Amino acid sequence: MSAEPIKGRMAAAGERDVVVLLIGMRINSFAAVRSWWPVARAMRPMLAELSRDPDSGLLGYRILLAGLREVQLVQYWESKEKLFAYAAAPDRSHHPAWAAFNRRLREGKGGVGMWHETYVVPAGSYEAIYVNMPESGLGGALGVVPVARRGDRAAARLRIS
Repeated sequence: MSAEPIKGRMAAAGERDVVVLLIGMRINSFAAVRSWWPVARAMRPMLAELSRDPDSGLLGYRILLAGLREVQLVQYWESKEKLFAYAAAPDRSHHPAWAAFNRRLREGKGGVGMWHETYVVPAGSYEAIYVNMPESGLGGALGVVPVARRGDRAAARLRIS
């Protein structure tokens, strides 16, 4: 992903199905450090593991802060099958982290919260535009092309007639 802005109007290059996973952690009690700190620390190793494996299915991700209490992660995946395979693989980082999180959740009396949403988005059902921006979001995951290659209007990029 480039840190330098790309001049002009760009669009996400992808014309394929994509899976978007939104996941977040909320600190409900700052005093419950033993509940939320391990959860917060677990995400980076998973992202590193996925980023090292080009066959994992992870196309890209973005970490966002949502106020003082919540961290959110947007992930872009090739398919739901690859996402589910990673989540369930006993030899990968997610499975033991999820089991540990569930133990802490039971013991932590609500000190930490977690949520996720998964969307399977068919090709032609999304559009993204970036003006004088580095590759980011879906464009960072799929690459970018000049807007004219995907259509000058949002309806063209979404294949809406």
